[in-house]
Amino acid sequence: MLRGTCHCGAAHWTLEGDPGPVTACSCTLCRRYGALWAYDYVDERIHVAGPMKSYTRPGKDTPSLEILFCPTCACVLAWRGLGSSTTGRTRIAVNVRLAPPEAVADLPIDHFDGLDTYDDLPRDGRCVRDMWF
Repeated sequence: MLRGTCHCGAAHWTLEGDPGPVTACSCTLCRRYGALWAYDYVDERIHVAGPMKSYTRPGKDTPSLEILFCPTCACVLAWRGLGSSTTGRTRIAVNVRLAPPEAVADLPIDHFDGLDTYDDLPRDGRCVRDMWF
């Protein structure tokens, strides 16, 4: 099981099983947060716990997701979809930068152009270890 915690330790997430590749997104939020995302569904393989606040993008009539962060130290823990799929599942992604570096260092990174084209970009061979700094 993989676990990530905020800086103050009050909030955390867990991900059971292989997280698979993580995503670096270039959208206006992700590039500012510097997050690397691992995905699943709420209360399936991913669980978030502790005090949290959420942020939704202003100016959107129907935002599609919310950002979950610790109200004390402001670390971004996850994003969670605001709607469910036809099967009733809600998508969630956790920020693997909150996990111990050695636990996620070898995870491959997929790149997503969330700013302009909304396309998956070719994998460039980097893994989390290559993007810590």
